[in-house]
Amino acid sequence: MTVSRRNVLLGAGTSALAAGLTVATATASEAAIAPPTSYPHRLIGMPVRDPYVLADKASGHYYLYAANNPTMSHVPGVGTMVYRSKDLEHWSDPVVVYQPSPEGWARNGAWAPEVHRWKGHWYLFTTLHNPKTPIPVPKPNANRLPVQVPQHARGTIIAVSDSLLGPFSAVDPARPVTPQNFMTLDGTLYKDGKGRPWMVYAHEWVQKIDGTMEAIPLKKDLSGADGKPIHLFKGSDATWISQEMPSPSANQILPYVTDGPQMIQLPGGALAMLWSTFEKTINNSNGLVTGHYVVTYAVSPSGRLHGPWNQRRPLLRHDSGHAMVFHTLPTKGHRSRPMLVSHHGTRVTHPKLYEIELRRDGLRLGKHRKDLDGSK
Repeated sequence: MTVSRRNVLLGAGTSALAAGLTVATATASEAAIAPPTSYPHRLIGMPVRDPYVLADKASGHYYLYAANNPTMSHVPGVGTMVYRSKDLEHWSDPVVVYQPSPEGWARNGAWAPEVHRWKGHWYLFTTLHNPKTPIPVPKPNANRLPVQVPQHARGTIIAVSDSLLGPFSAVDPARPVTPQNFMTLDGTLYKDGKGRPWMVYAHEWVQKIDGTMEAIPLKKDLSGADGKPIHLFKGSDATWISQEMPSPSANQILPYVTDGPQMIQLPGGALAMLWSTFEKTINNSNGLVTGHYVVTYAVSPSGRLHGPWNQRRPLLRHDSGHAMVFHTLPTKGHRSRPMLVSHHGTRVTHPKLYEIELRRDGLRLGKHRKDLDGSK
């Protein structure tokens, strides 16, 4: 979740920052494509939200994708940048690999980028938005419903490249993958048991009030949607949120946020989904029931995307969010193992690394690897 979306949720409760999608290309210089000559950064000092780590055996590097931060990349504008590392401890200067086209339908955002290998190419998924393209909200009825929250174009686009360093070009620069009257974000790639690709995404609380997780089938070449979306679950299905609510008060309960899905196949065939949301644990003086950002997860015991989904308690709290699991590169004397990366903080965020165990019945968080991320 971006700082702006968080501020809207906590400060207003019923007003929202709207957004949409875009795609474009970025020019990768020869110097950017060449292997790094230095690795001057530690994760603790890298201002990153929604981190996505890809381990590449061919180059022997980890690639950490994030929204472009011009103070780090020295490239102005919205886009996607990537850091590289050989050991998860020391990271290169970032390189910009994608920027939205000025002619595209959206030029803002580029949130939560992630990169996937599919049929010989690399595909970038990232969320764009366009505040200048409103989505009409139906007039309220006698009960003042639907809630009159401003809505704008927002969704995840797909861009393609032959290189992890880009440049990535939008597969369809005219529209997002999800329906254009949906406000969605954080799309991720999932391949089902029959090999069919899907985009799993979060449907915004701005539009749904009780945010949902949904999925839409993709064409085999990832060039667009190939069917209608399906409902997976809603934010309020996480019963631990209700169990942790404070004593009753006159305060309003904020909408239910759904963010950052990632699909994880568990041993034995069950399917897990990491996702993020907000606790509702504090009777705040501003008249709202608020709480911290957390990383939680759900499990589909059947292994089917359609579920049903059983909600589990959070793995990380205290303003940690939008996590993902990757597998480390094997080294001499050390086998590949799963690792979780999550951003931590509110106004200034940075990635943290944790060991994690993938079990038949779910996920078990392990040791915080402070030696790698530089935390104290």
